[in-house]
Amino acid sequence: MARAEITTPEAITEESVVELKLRPQRLAEFIGQAKLKESLDIAIQAALGRREPLDHTLFHGPPGLGKTTLAELIARELGVNIHTTSGPALEKPADLVGTLTNLRPGDILFIDEIHRLRPIIEEFLYPAMEDFKIDIRLSDGPHAQTVTMTIERFTLVGATTRFGLLTPPMRARFGLAMRLDFYPSHELEEIVRRTASVIAVELHDDGAHEIARRSRGTPRIANRLLRRIRDFAQVRADGIITKAVACDALAMLDVDDFGLDDMDARIVKTIIEKFDGGPVGVQSLAAAIGEDPGTIEEVYEPYLVQNGLLHRTARGRMATAQAYRHFGYQVPTGTVAQGELL
Repeated sequence: MARAEITTPEAITEESVVELKLRPQRLAEFIGQAKLKESLDIAIQAALGRREPLDHTLFHGPPGLGKTTLAELIARELGVNIHTTSGPALEKPADLVGTLTNLRPGDILFIDEIHRLRPIIEEFLYPAMEDFKIDIRLSDGPHAQTVTMTIERFTLVGATTRFGLLTPPMRARFGLAMRLDFYPSHELEEIVRRTASVIAVELHDDGAHEIARRSRGTPRIANRLLRRIRDFAQVRADGIITKAVACDALAMLDVDDFGLDDMDARIVKTIIEKFDGGPVGVQSLAAAIGEDPGTIEEVYEPYLVQNGLLHRTARGRMATAQAYRHFGYQVPTGTVAQGELL
């Protein structure tokens, strides 16, 4: 794994098997997101009591916070099957016909990155979500015939990191829309300790605290850092993770006190050095650092904004006074960044 990927909240393909082992098996075991979990539990219990499918459910928020895990937990709590796909993987309605027609009553269709669905797929899903019917075209051309088929009542669970990109008609068809927020440090400590017990590594409380506070509020990153620090501890520290061992390993991985990695630093330093602190548009920023604009907006910006290192304004991105200080620059006078000190 490249160092630039160590603190990305995006899923990494080779980690999928490891993540499956670390995921909780019941909703009660899910750590954090207390209000969301309570609301979801009430909805599940109500659906079970009425013997009806759960309302269509949408999870939105930054990547790595547990949207896929929650979808799987819903299926487990309801005792139904879950069928998983993603928005980019669905190119035409035929890609969904087989799945929808094979659903059993109450089954879950989970669509990750649902904001990336093609319009033709969205329109195909509307009658499926509302009336539990789909239109199947038997042939192409001017004389094409369409057959309407009834399907079993199911629950569509969608996950998105870009809630604002969902079309209003699609948003309106979800009975439950729930936002996942970044995790506070004490909840991440609990997650790290649980993961340490699963992977059988000795983790001291001060080591857990150090990992948690540098994990960008994201469980996926916390677990990834723990696994890398475990490797370091195995080779350099008799397999025991203390605060000192964690700090040494994180220094080697170029993860600083804020949990920032090389790409975070490049984003902020580029705004300061090349664009005089901003404002700068995301397209110009992306061109300057050689990164995809969508990745900047979805992966890196949320944490930088939340921690006061970046402003998003109508004119573009601006570095804050805290960003100047954190990276060792003098805060310029007569700017928005300087005004934050007053």
